[in-house]
Amino acid sequence: MMARCSARVSAARSALSRGDLQSTHRFAATLVADYPEEPEGHFLLGIAESGAGRFKAGIEHVGRAVAIAPRGEYQAQLAKLFTLVRREGDAADTMRAAERTPPSDALSRDTMGCVYARLGDHAAALPHFEEAVRLVPQSAEYRYNLATTLNFLGRVDDAEEALEALLALFPGDARAHHLLASLRKQTPDRNHTQRLAAAIGKAAPGNAKLLLGYALAKELEDIGEADAALDRLCTANAEHRRSLPYSFARDAAAFDAIEQSWPALANAPVAKPSAEAPIFIIGMPRTGTTLVDRILSSHPDVESAGELQAMPLAVKMASGTRSRTVLDPETIAAAAACDMGDIGRAYLARAQHLRRNAKPRFTDKFPGNFQYAGFIAKALPAARIVCLRRSPMDTVLSNFRNLFAVSSRYYDYSYDLLDIAAYYVRFDRLMATWREAFPERLLEVRYEDLVADQEGQTRRLLAHCGLGWSDDCLQFHTNSAPVSTPSASQVRRPIYADSVARWKRHAAVLEPVRAFFEQAGIPVE
Repeated sequence: MMARCSARVSAARSALSRGDLQSTHRFAATLVADYPEEPEGHFLLGIAESGAGRFKAGIEHVGRAVAIAPRGEYQAQLAKLFTLVRREGDAADTMRAAERTPPSDALSRDTMGCVYARLGDHAAALPHFEEAVRLVPQSAEYRYNLATTLNFLGRVDDAEEALEALLALFPGDARAHHLLASLRKQTPDRNHTQRLAAAIGKAAPGNAKLLLGYALAKELEDIGEADAALDRLCTANAEHRRSLPYSFARDAAAFDAIEQSWPALANAPVAKPSAEAPIFIIGMPRTGTTLVDRILSSHPDVESAGELQAMPLAVKMASGTRSRTVLDPETIAAAAACDMGDIGRAYLARAQHLRRNAKPRFTDKFPGNFQYAGFIAKALPAARIVCLRRSPMDTVLSNFRNLFAVSSRYYDYSYDLLDIAAYYVRFDRLMATWREAFPERLLEVRYEDLVADQEGQTRRLLAHCGLGWSDDCLQFHTNSAPVSTPSASQVRRPIYADSVARWKRHAAVLEPVRAFFEQAGIPVE
């Protein structure tokens, strides 16, 4: 009997290693049916179920395997599944259990590192990624995860060394090239432009070529070849934009729904509102949100919780809609009629799982929360909101120059200059709605003013947030907390003015954007 069980386990494991989920499911299902107390059957069936997108069934089976035999491998995968369905608290609990007897295989250790990274605990992720690389040094994925975490933790030299080791094994790895380019500002006598150009020449069209194009554009900009950099970026973005089924009408519909739902939301009930006062840092991406987050979280009473998806998810869950997108007109309309107190408490519960210490206040710097500012103001009456504003022309250019999550449909607007301009116009209009609706809750800070008068603007920020003065906020660049955004290298430097009015270097290319803004009534100076 045990021989037959072992043979089926081997067959299921073999199928899983080949990526054959259908066969894995078939073998594992017979194991569960014939040997219900055998944990391997439940574990492998859970992996197959979740691989097919059936996460509830996956969690049930992997959870059963953990209950029968609390092995590190099972616990690591269960924690991963919990993060995929946004059950961060359960993921954190499962990770604590897994740490008691860590798994011995590289995949599980890498999985544990990824779970910690999703939970925002990069220091805890690091030893697991290091162990995964030690066990299987030929894995590009493990080496990339290690390098990414080293960068988040500010260990730039170590991250550079890890990436060069990866590229020695896999010279065409586009993600490694892209991350390496972002680690520091390149110089004319220290850069990778020739290597990047050669890699682009060998890359097939697709995400790899896009990553390499962005990397080369960034390094060309660094070494003073600004026109060549923008030309490279225009080519890469145009090629990628043609592959997307995107129309600005999709985003316009969401903006319309937010504006139309505000009267209902403004009158929505708020049962037992929380007295907690998180600080939301919102705005268009690449406008200084990470800088302000760094300034505020350098205060002794404030912790940065990072870019949370907690409010979008709390709103989505409250709405009860079954659409696959988190933000859509149906969801906005349904959520606007809900009890805002429930949404506030759901937000705080999700945020709590991603906090690392017991400081009394925390920041949430997800820029896209500008679309949820109405929900924030109603659901969390004590919360403060800070919106970063930047020259519209520089905002367009900075969004165009930054490669966001390629797989996220939220950023599809960012590959075309006029799409970004259209998005900015609606952002500006929505912020006017919030400014009129709750002016005492919302502070708008111009990036250019912050660069020109760091102390004065910092005092405005702290006063708005109800925080006393701290000299530490002026030394934000010495803050040792991890940074997991594209601005990591910038916010580890003192404030600098290099990016102010950058668009004027490319005025000819950006002329259609300037004309678009003029027609829309948006002043560009």
